[in-house]
Amino acid sequence: MKKIVTIAAAAAFAALGACNQTATENKAENVEAATDNAVENIEDMADNATTDAAEDALDNRAEAVEEAGENKAEAIREGNVQ
Repeated sequence: MKKIVTIAAAAAFAALGACNQTATENKAENVEAATDNAVENIEDMADNATTDAAEDALDNRAEAVEEAGENKAEAIREGNVQ
């Protein structure tokens, strides 16, 4: 029960924090969050790779995804992407 209350409180605080942000900033943060999730999934796949070459390829892919996500979020903040 304690965990449920803690999770609910964290969600409520996150929602309140989002109220003070612009729609553009919210969109940029959503891109960053989605990117973080994708990178984490790719890194998990790399950890489970059966060869060093596959692990290296997945690590490189994770870096590329992270960089692309950062660039897109920055472009959104600058008004260059809708």
